[in-house]
Amino acid sequence: MNALARWARCEWGLLYVTVREALVARGWRAVPLTLGAVVLTAVVQIVQNQSWGFGFVQDIGSVRAADPLVPALLRTPLSLFVPALDLPVWGALAQILLVFGVAEICLGRWRTLTIAYAATLAGTLYARLGIRLGLDHPLGLPASDAHVVDTGPSAAVVALAVYLTWRFGAHLTAAAVVAAIALEVLLKNNLAGKEHLAAIAATAALLALSTPRPRHQRGGNAAAGVGLPPIQSWSLRRGSARRRSWR
Repeated sequence: MNALARWARCEWGLLYVTVREALVARGWRAVPLTLGAVVLTAVVQIVQNQSWGFGFVQDIGSVRAADPLVPALLRTPLSLFVPALDLPVWGALAQILLVFGVAEICLGRWRTLTIAYAATLAGTLYARLGIRLGLDHPLGLPASDAHVVDTGPSAAVVALAVYLTWRFGAHLTAAAVVAAIALEVLLKNNLAGKEHLAAIAATAALLALSTPRPRHQRGGNAAAGVGLPPIQSWSLRRGSARRRSWR
């Protein structure tokens, strides 16, 4: 085995074995949340591209900083599945299928939804704060961004990618994702990039909260995290896969 293959095994082996064994055992039944998210995103894209459907999608799922806070919060869950109009929808669908699918298998359905919603909400709230701070502040945004639609599923995808890769030992991959988003902000300096950074910040907070504690500090609780189901993973030893949990 050459050095590149050894590195790939070390970096992604845990994720690969976890996903592979789940798909072999259950097939597409292992990712019902992901399949639902892909179908919902595709349906929303079709509807918002119709003359009769664009306003409807805007009213129920598009969030802007200029919107009143309560209606914006009510629309935020659905905004996860409203793809950007100026980007190819197939890219968004592929990202959701891959990242949500791996997350659903490795983290569980409710943990995946929690991270995705927390990241999207962080971006939504950051946009309001950034506009209040103004361009004179390092974290500020121009007033014109108040009328820009939030990022949709991309913030959730970025957050899940960072959370997954960090928790499953692919630290270089996690760092690469963060670096790519930072580069995006440096090159474009737009609302979407900064909302992605806010999503990463929220993910870092969730990672800090869900770091497994020593057994004697947990009082017998096997779940690694705050009120969330345990992550299931697989360890690789002597070329064989052995199931374990974060205990």
